[in-house]
Amino acid sequence: MGIANPLLDPTLSLHDANGDVIVTNNNWKDSQPSEIAATGLAPTDDRESTVIVTLPGGVYTAIVRGVNRTTGVGLVEVFNLH
Repeated sequence: MGIANPLLDPTLSLHDANGDVIVTNNNWKDSQPSEIAATGLAPTDDRESTVIVTLPGGVYTAIVRGVNRTTGVGLVEVFNLH
């Protein structure tokens, strides 16, 4: 994607408005691989984090961290899938 210093092994956690964790993921193939692949939006690197979740309207926070405290630039994308 042309990002300088990308975060090479991210973890993703999605939190609700109360700060409670809704879902987490480290490597996208660890959970929901069939569902994610079926979207046509699956990451090209198995270490990337991806989740599919149905959410009611509201406020949510996505937190991205590097595995083993690694650092770099992370990118979070949100899609409305039908």
